[in-house]
Amino acid sequence: MSLAFDDPIGSWATTLFCPLGVEGVYARTALFERVIDGLGRLISSNREPGMEVLRFPPVMSREQLERTGYQNNFPQLLGGVCCLQQEADGGSALAWADAASSSDLVVTPAACYPVYPLVAARGEVPGAGLLFDVTADCFRREPSRQLDRLQSFRMREFVCVGTAEQASAFRAQWLSRAGELAGVLCLNHRIDKASDPFFGRTGQLLALSQVEQSLKYELLIPIYSQERPTACMSFNCHLDHFGETWRLRGAAGAPVHTACVAFGLDRLGLALFVTHGADLERWPASARTALTL
Repeated sequence: MSLAFDDPIGSWATTLFCPLGVEGVYARTALFERVIDGLGRLISSNREPGMEVLRFPPVMSREQLERTGYQNNFPQLLGGVCCLQQEADGGSALAWADAASSSDLVVTPAACYPVYPLVAARGEVPGAGLLFDVTADCFRREPSRQLDRLQSFRMREFVCVGTAEQASAFRAQWLSRAGELAGVLCLNHRIDKASDPFFGRTGQLLALSQVEQSLKYELLIPIYSQERPTACMSFNCHLDHFGETWRLRGAAGAPVHTACVAFGLDRLGLALFVTHGADLERWPASARTALTL
C-alpha cells in the first residue's frame, strides 16, 4: 500500500511514516521519533514544580466517558472496544465481527478525561489546586489522507483542577508561554479562538457559545496552507463541567473548575519537518537546542 498525502509534505514523507492499511493510522520512523522525544523533553522542562505525572493507556472506562456526555456531543468521533462474549457453536468457524458486542471500554479521545474521576476518588480538592502532566495514545474517528489529521495520535496535556481563578490563570499563563515555545522552535504560528467539533444542530449552538465565551484557543501552524492552518496546541477552560460531572469540591464545598493545555505531539512533529525539512542537521540552531537534537 502506498502512502497517500498532499503537498507540501513531499516525497520524503515515507521517511517519517509507514502506512498500516488504514487512512489516518501510521507507524512512525526513528527519524520522526527522535523529534518527538525532543518535544517530550522540551514540554517536561516547562512542567510546574509539584505537577503530578500520569501516563494513561489508550483505553478508558466507557461508563466514565459516558458520564461526561461525550457520546452526545461527539458521537461521530467516538470509538468503542468490542469483544467476543461467547464461544463459537460446536467449535465451528465464527465471524467474530458479527458476534462481538460492546465492552466496558472505549478508546480514549483526549488525554485528560481519566484525570477527573481519579481526582474525585481522592476527596476534597486542596486549596492550592492540583496540577497534572498526562499523556495518552488517543483515538478519534476522522480518517483522513492528510498527515495532520490522524485517527490514532498522541496527546500530552497539562491539567489544572482548582478554583475558577486558578483555572483561568493557568490557561492565561499557557496562552503566553506557548507562543514563546513556538518561537524557539522557529514555527510560523498564530493563536486564535476556536470551538470543538460538536455534533448536529445543537452542537452548532454549543460551538458558538464556546467561541463567544472564549473557552477554547488554538495554536495554529500552516502545515498545508496559510488559509487552513493546523491546530497543534489547544488551551481550554471547562468551567465547572467536569467539576459538576464528578462532584469535585474544594474547601467548604466550593465548586471546582478545570482547564488544560494540550500538545498534539504528532502534529507538532509534522509541523517541524514541514517547516525545516528532513535533514535535522540543517534545522535552525534554536530549534535543535530546544529539542536537544
